[in-house]
Amino acid sequence: MSWEKDVKEIKKREDLVLKQGGEEAVESHHKKGRKTIRERIDFILDKETFDEIGKIAGSPIYDDENRLEGYVPANFLLGFGKINTRDVIIGGEDFTLKGGSPNAAGLRKSIYTEELALKYKIPLIRLHEGGGGSVAGTGGASKKSTTPNSDPVFSKNRFQTLAECLGIVPVATAALGPVAGLPAARLVASHFSVMTKSSQVLIAGPAVVKRALGIDVSKEELGGHEIHLKSGVVDNLAEDEEEALFQIKTFLSYLPDNCFNLPPVESTSDIIERNEDELLSIIPKDRRKTYNMRKLIKLVIDKNSLFEISRNYGSSLITCLGRLNGRSIAILANDCMFYAGAMTAEAALKLRRFVDFVNTFNIPIISFVDEPGFMIGPDSEKAGTIRHGTSAISAVMQSQIPWASIIVRKVFGVAGAAHFAPDGYTLSWPSAETGALPVEGGVAIAFKSEIENSSNPDIKRKELEELLAKRSSPFPRSENFSVHELIDPRETRIKLISWLELAVKSQKTDAKKFKVTMRP
Repeated sequence: MSWEKDVKEIKKREDLVLKQGGEEAVESHHKKGRKTIRERIDFILDKETFDEIGKIAGSPIYDDENRLEGYVPANFLLGFGKINTRDVIIGGEDFTLKGGSPNAAGLRKSIYTEELALKYKIPLIRLHEGGGGSVAGTGGASKKSTTPNSDPVFSKNRFQTLAECLGIVPVATAALGPVAGLPAARLVASHFSVMTKSSQVLIAGPAVVKRALGIDVSKEELGGHEIHLKSGVVDNLAEDEEEALFQIKTFLSYLPDNCFNLPPVESTSDIIERNEDELLSIIPKDRRKTYNMRKLIKLVIDKNSLFEISRNYGSSLITCLGRLNGRSIAILANDCMFYAGAMTAEAALKLRRFVDFVNTFNIPIISFVDEPGFMIGPDSEKAGTIRHGTSAISAVMQSQIPWASIIVRKVFGVAGAAHFAPDGYTLSWPSAETGALPVEGGVAIAFKSEIENSSNPDIKRKELEELLAKRSSPFPRSENFSVHELIDPRETRIKLISWLELAVKSQKTDAKKFKVTMRP
């Protein structure tokens, strides 16, 4: 007596599952230039490391003699795998089956994804392409429902584990086609999201919008990359699927497995003592002239280690991951090419989210400061900039990670506080200038009458501006021990590396440090 017959039955079902939505559906998917979910998982994971969970979950189809003749698999794939030898949980919708709209088994597997990530405390990757729920329910278009149409009242809310993951494990997601409804919500419930140029992210599709609002609009117009890079719904853009998956791998390389660990340290061939002469002249003497902040950052951190997040949202603020002597760091910086680097409402939201994220995973922050203050004007007031800005400052003040600030140019107004955490390490360049207001605006306000009553208002204004500029010099701050050191810009790298080595040694990973962590 053996179980060979039953084992063959298992193998038969596994073979049927591998057909996914059938040859025609798979071929149609490929013609659109997109990989199937199985192909995507194989591409991103280390070779032959995918350990699928619930492979034969689905709905069997029997003939009149009760023999298995077909199988409708769960349209969500789930399993363990490895990326650069590190364990991960990975899952995603199968678009070749019902366009990824969840069937009963698929919904159960998708919910289980977060449960596994929390249980094993390893990074979670979701590869999204699919719609949300259907009016027909998970049981299909049958008029007579064969499954319960809702969860029992005592069941655990599926969004609970979705939220819990954000405070425990790194979550990275990708939009690799049309993503709507629940998959769209799961896409943004992440620490990093990327979409391809051929994907769309939607609350609801064009047909629903037409029916509800009477508006004719395409999927691209409704939720294409030109919309959502600026809306902040997704962080980054990729040319194609391969690039999107590579970005996820790169992002995870900076992060620990969970909030209980420190980030990994990578080997580097970069020289600790490297000092770039270009740093001595990168900040123009003329305060009205701009410069390339990203170039400045690259001259300081490890070569080829910069990974920028959300470049097209809140563009006056730069947020990146990088490395110093192989150690993971988070980078904040003002971009003087956009609103002179002023903090807009969007930039404030971006800053708060980024600080909460790196705080969760114990990544030290280095802030390159050139802050002229909050953006002013009617549009800024309508956007609630002061509220969002103060929220960002509060996130900084609540952070518990090592923090270093390098004042490279301006620090003015309340917004300047967003660049300096409690007990932080503060360096200043000779190009630094600080005060309650920028010199030009401050003079115009404080000396309005004196300027107007002068025989030559323009000359008087210039004289006062030059006088106030001297007072904002970094030398008095250094003499008063208001900064740790006033340094040659070329010394920045070695100073930061020395500080970072000491800071990390004293760093603690306390899982209970927050009642609430990063939210989308």
